[in-house]
Amino acid sequence: MVRPACEDLPVVLDLRVCFLGESFVAGVGDQKCLGWAGRLAARATAAGQPLTYYNLGIRRENSTELRGRWEAECAPRLPAGADCRVVISTGVNDTQFENGRPRVDSAESVRNLAEILRRAREKGWQAMVVAPPPNVDDEHNARLLDLDVRYAELCEQAQAPYLRAHQPLRENQIWMRDIAAGDGYHPSATGYDEFAALLAPHWLLWLADPGSELPVVR
Repeated sequence: MVRPACEDLPVVLDLRVCFLGESFVAGVGDQKCLGWAGRLAARATAAGQPLTYYNLGIRRENSTELRGRWEAECAPRLPAGADCRVVISTGVNDTQFENGRPRVDSAESVRNLAEILRRAREKGWQAMVVAPPPNVDDEHNARLLDLDVRYAELCEQAQAPYLRAHQPLRENQIWMRDIAAGDGYHPSATGYDEFAALLAPHWLLWLADPGSELPVVR
């Protein structure tokens, strides 16, 4: 059997993606143990884009805690020479009330995300940010919408793609019914299917061309 010349072999891209964030990234409540992050990784593979996927979500973590640990966890997973990406979604736990006030002030939330994006850029890692999703608490959602606007402004300045998924999910009856049937925050596999479907076209475009200008999620 004649072996093909090296130049005839297909080039396999070493694409590695770390998903950073809280319980929604980790997939809490999902009977399939995938969350929206695992579903996006599966869609990429199905679309012919193989990748190495790392889920680094931690339940109940806020953006200050994420800022303190993310780089050390990503560094061994995103080696030089690979196509290294990070997807970030944080903010729900920041805006939860504890002792009569949000766990993290919104200005600090923005500073935390800005620092993560700055360091990712310095490391040469492409970054994309996903908005924190809604829940059944209208007052909490109002705080999340305010943070959503701040995050969008920051990402525009940092030239990082930002997927404004909060409002579309709030208007999605399947998502809202699903979280209401559970703990008011976390969906089942059904809700995560909706979240991933909303993000998937933008995710696949970003994988193909991280420098492309993604359309706004509406």
